[in-house]
Amino acid sequence: MSKGDLVGIIADTHDNRRAIAKAVELLNQRGVGMVFHAGDFIAPFTADDFSRLKCKMVMVFGNNDGERIGLYHTFSKLGSIGTGPKKCEFHGKRFVLMHEPACIDELSKSNQADVIIYGHTHEIDIRKGETLVINPGEAGGWLSGRATIALLDLTTMDVEIEEVG
Repeated sequence: MSKGDLVGIIADTHDNRRAIAKAVELLNQRGVGMVFHAGDFIAPFTADDFSRLKCKMVMVFGNNDGERIGLYHTFSKLGSIGTGPKKCEFHGKRFVLMHEPACIDELSKSNQADVIIYGHTHEIDIRKGETLVINPGEAGGWLSGRATIALLDLTTMDVEIEEVG
């Protein structure tokens, strides 16, 4: 696997700075080429924790991200942030990033994406098919008691769940 063939996927951090720090450390150790965040950062101050990442981020706002102007100004220094669904390409793969799981079944059958990433439910969801659907669970760990992120190998399309809490 070459540099960049591994991407990090995170969602629903909900200001859990300890879990964010552990996630950033793990993502840097694993040498990810990109990190996708599916929303619910909550406060702009967590951008300081994410600034330690050694790669860029693609991010969307979540339903609890009320301070969007502040989040935009702090997180736009780390990559691309906006409303979902957000389409992008990385290492030849087409991604759709969103917070709430709207129309995922229809989108996965439409051949518009290789990977769909979402958050919001705080539950791990990995569906393999023509389109890979991933919810990494909640990095904040507040609801389930389990803080998780996902790693996606773009060569094999294998997904690995890692605990960061």
